[in-house]
Amino acid sequence: MVKINGKELNIAGKTVAEYLATTNYDPKRIAVERNGEIVPKAQYGETVLVDGDSIEVVSFVGGG
Repeated sequence: MVKINGKELNIAGKTVAEYLATTNYDPKRIAVERNGEIVPKAQYGETVLVDGDSIEVVSFVGGG
């Protein structure tokens, strides 16, 4: 199980990119943190999620 934004999901074995493809997140407007470290966008396709990972997906919102 992988914890994403506090919710346990059974997605171990998928890459960050594969997970994001199943969501409504705009990849240009998010940051992904894995176990306390930022995952560079260039590594989303090669970063494989494993049991026990803790992921935070943060969306950037514009405004003023």
